Amino acid sequence: MRIVVTGASRGIGDALAEGYRAGGHDVIGTTRADVDFSQEDSISRWSSGLSGPVDLLVCNAGIYQDRAESIDSGYSGDMWAEMMAVNVTGVFLTIQGLLPRLREAENAKIAIISSQMGSSTRASGTSIIYRVSKAAALNLGFNMASALKHEGIAVGIYHPGWVRTDMGGSAAEISVEESRDGLMARFDALSLATTGCFETLDGRNHPL
Repeated sequence: MRIVVTGASRGIGDALAEGYRAGGHDVIGTTRADVDFSQEDSISRWSSGLSGPVDLLVCNAGIYQDRAESIDSGYSGDMWAEMMAVNVTGVFLTIQGLLPRLREAENAKIAIISSQMGSSTRASGTSIIYRVSKAAALNLGFNMASALKHEGIAVGIYHPGWVRTDMGGSAAEISVEESRDGLMARFDALSLATTGCFETLDGRNHPL
């Protein structure tokens, strides 16, 4: 398979890219040096430079800047703009830009990495921008699943677990390898029959 993984410079993205390479797949992994997912022209230049079919697109690139913000004085407009641009708009523009490549493949799949923090039932009043952006990415996934099902392209949305990465922190529950293995199994199981799913890395339906 030919696989594109965004945000592959570290953490889950890097582990996924290396895992697929180890399995003999052709992998394109992006870093910030390749493409700035907060900028439409950067995404457009990158995506238009790719040729040939893409069997699996993993939209993993994201930023988490508001973990220490105060509701009284934090969450600036600039922070809202940048995080929503990368975590939501950048996901849509990536899918849009790679649609010609996905349409060239048979049974193409799109995997969107959201988070349990995007679940409305887990709203806690902290990290508000990140939570809202991941909820929006979840809704985007549902819409893309509906829009692309008739073209034979399946879309899944996933919570990767609370993972010990720079973003998840050292106190997180699972290793990068555990998350990678679970996600790869979920992507493999994704089909038109399950398109629009929001699942945990062990295959359970995640509460919305």
